[in-house]
Amino acid sequence: MKIIDIRTMRGPSYWSVKHTKLIVSKVDLEEFAGTWSNGIPDFPAQFMALFPKIGQPQPGGISGRQSPKHAPLNEDQLNDGEPLGHVIQHVALELQRLAGMPVYWGKSYPAREEGVEYVVFAYQEERAGRRAVEYAVEIVEALCRQQPVDLKPIIDELHEIREDEFIGPSTYSIVAEAASRNIPYIQLKNSSIIQLGYGVNQKRIWATTTSFTSHAGVEVAGNKNRTKAMLNDAGVPVPRGTTVYSENGLRDAIDELGFPIVTKPLDGNHGKGATIRIMNWDDAVAGLKAAQEYSRAVIVEQFVEGFDFRLLVVNGKLIAAAKRTPAAVTGDGSSTIQQLIDKVNEDPRRGVGHEKVLTSIKADKHTLDILEGKGLTLESVLPADETLYLKSTANISTGGTATDVTDNMHPYNVLLAERVAGIVGLDICGIDLMATDIAVPLNESRGAVIEVNAAPGFRMHIAPAEGLPRNVAAPVVDMLFPPGSTARIPIIAITGTNGKTTTTRLIAHMVASKGYKVGFTTTDGIYIQGVQLQKGDCTGGQSAEFVLKDPTVNYAVLETARGGMLRSGLGFHTCDIAVVTNVAADHLGLRDIYTVEEMAAVKGVLPRTVRKNGWAVLNADDDLVYAMARTVDCRVALFSMRDDNPRIQEHVEAGGVAAVYEEGYVTIYRNSYKLRIDRAAEFPVTLGGRAGFNIENSLAAALAGYLAGFDKDEIKTALRTFIPSATKTPGRMNIYKFPDFEVVVDYAHNTAGITKFAEFMEATPATHKIGIVSGLGDRRDEDTLGFARIAGRIFDEVILRQDRDLRGKSAEFLRDIMERGLRLDKPDLKITYIENEPDAIDHLLQHTPQGGVGVIFTENISATLAKLDEFEKTSAES
Repeated sequence: MKIIDIRTMRGPSYWSVKHTKLIVSKVDLEEFAGTWSNGIPDFPAQFMALFPKIGQPQPGGISGRQSPKHAPLNEDQLNDGEPLGHVIQHVALELQRLAGMPVYWGKSYPAREEGVEYVVFAYQEERAGRRAVEYAVEIVEALCRQQPVDLKPIIDELHEIREDEFIGPSTYSIVAEAASRNIPYIQLKNSSIIQLGYGVNQKRIWATTTSFTSHAGVEVAGNKNRTKAMLNDAGVPVPRGTTVYSENGLRDAIDELGFPIVTKPLDGNHGKGATIRIMNWDDAVAGLKAAQEYSRAVIVEQFVEGFDFRLLVVNGKLIAAAKRTPAAVTGDGSSTIQQLIDKVNEDPRRGVGHEKVLTSIKADKHTLDILEGKGLTLESVLPADETLYLKSTANISTGGTATDVTDNMHPYNVLLAERVAGIVGLDICGIDLMATDIAVPLNESRGAVIEVNAAPGFRMHIAPAEGLPRNVAAPVVDMLFPPGSTARIPIIAITGTNGKTTTTRLIAHMVASKGYKVGFTTTDGIYIQGVQLQKGDCTGGQSAEFVLKDPTVNYAVLETARGGMLRSGLGFHTCDIAVVTNVAADHLGLRDIYTVEEMAAVKGVLPRTVRKNGWAVLNADDDLVYAMARTVDCRVALFSMRDDNPRIQEHVEAGGVAAVYEEGYVTIYRNSYKLRIDRAAEFPVTLGGRAGFNIENSLAAALAGYLAGFDKDEIKTALRTFIPSATKTPGRMNIYKFPDFEVVVDYAHNTAGITKFAEFMEATPATHKIGIVSGLGDRRDEDTLGFARIAGRIFDEVILRQDRDLRGKSAEFLRDIMERGLRLDKPDLKITYIENEPDAIDHLLQHTPQGGVGVIFTENISATLAKLDEFEKTSAES
């Protein structure tokens, strides 16, 4: 068995719009394809022994309801010859679950090739998901070959990946709360920083620090002496103490404070390097050394008797309070301390790191030092009912537990906590205090505020070991996005086989004319407020995220192509308006899309992401696009080049919105009313009405603008002021008017595109029409032949060249098939073969006669335009 292809989806995709984090793999089952189980009788029993929980019902997501995709795999299915792809899918999911990543959704199905299956499944952490399918294939093959399998190192590796990649329970709780409110999020590359919202409305979080967190507040909280001094000046009870740098300073501090004391690093956090309840000089020296591993300066202060409490304040309000208990075991009179630790760790709520509600207890050096101080070892037996604390601090990350006590808080202590957060200057503030009873005012219980923390952990409040869980993420999201504010920016997304780039540019121009700060993506590059920031084909998910991450953008217009959707999915989960221009035979056979119907399913992903009250703008003249109306969960608007299209008439009679080309006008239909925008010939992009395909693009753009809330005059002005040019629409109907002839540069690269272009050429008078065309290495042979045939009809003479990248085909093969296609209808067509594009352009410029039109279907748009600009400059000078 081997994996032929593996892809990571990070957004809605061809495989699922709802499940956006998917691994899509293609597996060659080799000799185990077919009815494999008949020849491996022991496989079902061995498989179930290895994965006993795989046969248990799994939750179907947040709702917990069962679905066929989450159905368990059982021994009966294996005995009946369950497809191996389905088995691999379940193993990949189970491996992730065993490593602490609860994922459940998946599907598998045969590929077009014999013995090959698609295995599609959800992942939590991308790297772990990809590794899981690699291991799943290895495991299933090993079982088929009746070889032993050791799961432990596999699970350990996936665990490590999970701990490295997981954003942490605190961050996750905020992200989950935001997602529940339909607030989008993006994890910034190579960091744990999460962007909530898009464009100008974005906010950021890093653990539990936010865009609103004061740097000064963090600095104050990070310096414990400064914090204590500020709190003391404000009347907040704090323990007496001082800062020392050596044993001499430590001795002086003890002389002043007496025992018991606490030592902790000046700049520490999360309890690192802290030692509490020190009762003698030797332990004090050990505490000093432990603290100096983190900071040369060490705080020595009074030990305050009582319980350890953590108070959480968000945006000036107390949100939760928890009583924290250090990791501990209780003796039974017969078990060793290590056995007691192992027993505690059997609690299903405990796991590695942040994997579960509680963290497993580890007997690290700190624990061993505590035991040594008490004259104990891990092999010592504790008396019955004796409690032994294994850590000096109560941090959840070291195995401690938490009990929610929010409802027990005395009003004085609530006010105290809120004052402390304000004094330090933190929007999210964790306050540690020692007190005998949180229900008694701190000043009466002889308690004290021990420490103030920036970026406090939420886990103890979200999932306490005892007491009520608190949704502490909700007030954070409320603070970042108060009622009435928005996290989103409008998104108009465009897809289709042809016309999507021009339609994108028309809509972006319209939106910018309204005064918005637009970010848009095209096959030419990424543009922010009219400035090109990246060049190249930028129609995938990463390019969309580039725009949505830009803090200056308040409107996004995104060209969305087939390649990106198949490679990694969309770069956004929902949009406001989706435009589908058309679907035609192009790029078939690539990335396992073989039919126009399958291509329509790919393009149809986009309108399925439109929010419920948004709009899918569909081409009513295209059967496959029109059929997408049945798959969407939003409002539908149609456009057509025919005002007598029965689909338009039926749609409008039912109260729908449409745009049609009637009597030379672009017209919006709504109910029984018509809104005439303008004569299409007045739009420069239509070249006086000759370019019918750009009339169609103008219809789509006008309709999208109308649905976005622009009025008639705004739409009309935008379409009239969009001047196509080599700079504004490179490679899209760029016309150069030289003294004796014209040259048209276009990107027509498929049969549908050149068919539309042929209509334009028929309406263009010329004494001689000469075109530069090339073979299409990444198209099916029949598509290349069809493209060449139409080109042969258009031109009186053809210059045949070659692309630089032949996509695996030979130059001789492409030349032969192109020449055959070009001469199918014109056997005597003059064909000049010039392999290199620049040389072909030179030939065209030298041989196009007076009154003629030369056409360049270019591969290298920028180089071609630069060459024509230079020719234009030379012609003007001469």
